[in-house]
Amino acid sequence: MEGLVGSLIVGGIAGWLAGQIMKGKGQGVLLNIIIGIIGGVIGGWLFGLFGAGLDAGIIGSLITATIGAVILLWIVGKVKN
Repeated sequence: MEGLVGSLIVGGIAGWLAGQIMKGKGQGVLLNIIIGIIGGVIGGWLFGLFGAGLDAGIIGSLITATIGAVILLWIVGKVKN
């Protein structure tokens, strides 16, 4: 259960940070969590692809999820246009 709660917290923060970086505002709590969790998957996959893992605990997870969430928001922005 701690892993789920931690993932939700990291996902929410990462989604909010990505929203700040890409648009200058957050997306709402639920959408931030969803964006952050999907971003964590994308970021983990990309870092793994290049053999560069951030194993620094919660900070590494937050950085990975934020980078992945920024990439996700960038892709969504390109698809919308």
